[in-house]
Amino acid sequence: MAKRAKKPKSILKFPDLDYSKSAVLNSLSSLNSRRSYEHAIRDFIEWYCSEPRLAFNKTVVTRYRIALEQRRYAPSTINLRLAAVRRLAYEASDCGLLSPDLAAGIRRVKGAKRLGVRVGNWLTVEQSKKLLSVHLGTQLRDLRNRAVLAMLLGCGLRRAELVAVKIEDFELREDHWVLADLVGKGRHMRTIPVPGWVKLVVDAWTHAAKLHDGTLFRAIGKTGRVQGCGFSAKVVWTIVREAASSCGIGVIAPHDLRRTCARLCHQSGGELEQIQFLLGHVSIQTTERYLGCKQRLHNAVNDRIGLE
Repeated sequence: MAKRAKKPKSILKFPDLDYSKSAVLNSLSSLNSRRSYEHAIRDFIEWYCSEPRLAFNKTVVTRYRIALEQRRYAPSTINLRLAAVRRLAYEASDCGLLSPDLAAGIRRVKGAKRLGVRVGNWLTVEQSKKLLSVHLGTQLRDLRNRAVLAMLLGCGLRRAELVAVKIEDFELREDHWVLADLVGKGRHMRTIPVPGWVKLVVDAWTHAAKLHDGTLFRAIGKTGRVQGCGFSAKVVWTIVREAASSCGIGVIAPHDLRRTCARLCHQSGGELEQIQFLLGHVSIQTTERYLGCKQRLHNAVNDRIGLE
């Protein structure tokens, strides 16, 4: 006689949740996403298991969202946590641990509303030159840090993309240096043009460090010698923060230099579509947010369109 299939549950215990969490993490290819989802799911499991006999359904997940709002988390943080919980419910249902109806209800839980628009930081041309001039020395650390800042400002790379660049990635295409077939966020592939001045700064670093292949940016020890085969994205934070502090710009993040690259490209006449290709955005709306555009009423775009 065939065994009867187990009936899906409405109340999941810790082993069920832990098993579903593993299924979620195994389905994610990005290390950053895996780290974020693991933290979010762990937080939810601790909250869920703190009260006995809670059904894993839409009502409970809504209560969890209210609890997050009471902690005064930002809407983006709340929505990330809810996305992780929805994924947890989906995997639990797929494994036969949770009723598909309950999982469908959880996926309908609305996220937190985002009021207003987050203000980003953009540097002017003068500020950007000031930032680059911090590391004009000839020591290895100065040459490396200047190359890091040049790649961020000139190519609009993300931190994770920057630390993964290899010397072999530089290729000549149509008589122009590029980072060919770079795989970025969401496994999207793009080719990034490298300005001539950026390539000169990078070459100065690789020549002094005697690097011919492998990871472009490496750690430098206390003796002033290159060590290891790379460094983490956290080091990029330190380089940018210390350089900004040294030249009096204030507190900026590596991503602010990516925004700056986008805006300077736009201000110099770059087409929006080409800036989208450079940054690797799927949506043109995302690129527009990076530009921080404001409507100009004086000398408006439709003042001189040839019909006057």
